[in-house]
Amino acid sequence: MARDLFRASDVVQIVEISRRQLQYWAQTDLVRPSAKTPGGHGRYTFEDLVALKTAKRLIDAGVSVQRIRNSIRALRNLLPTVRRPLAELILVATGDVVLAFKDGAAFDAISGQQWVFEVARFRREVEDWRRSSLAKPALLPARVTHREGTAARMA
Repeated sequence: MARDLFRASDVVQIVEISRRQLQYWAQTDLVRPSAKTPGGHGRYTFEDLVALKTAKRLIDAGVSVQRIRNSIRALRNLLPTVRRPLAELILVATGDVVLAFKDGAAFDAISGQQWVFEVARFRREVEDWRRSSLAKPALLPARVTHREGTAARMA
């Protein structure tokens, strides 16, 4: 099991962050080490490395640490089965917005607003609409006759 865990000195090299960043992120609950040694030293799993690399890439893309924390909190509420959003989801920064991808849908990580809709699903909705509109009797448009000034059905 020790082979599956990484020391802080290894993590800073692998993820390319400073030791101070790693400590700060652990203290502020951005990404905490999953394990501790008997002496109290943090040990990171591969999943932790993925979360750290994701956080670093989001920060490099211009997303604030506070926005990342808010996104993590919101994603945990939106997706209760997701324990570690930074490691379990695909996250993309577009400006200061963090998009999360899950089950073929993209949505704002904080608001939950869907950004991308599934074209196949939309096609089915249009086809359902078309079938239901064909089942209804077609109404003929009204035509106004100038002479009478009243609406009459077109024949």
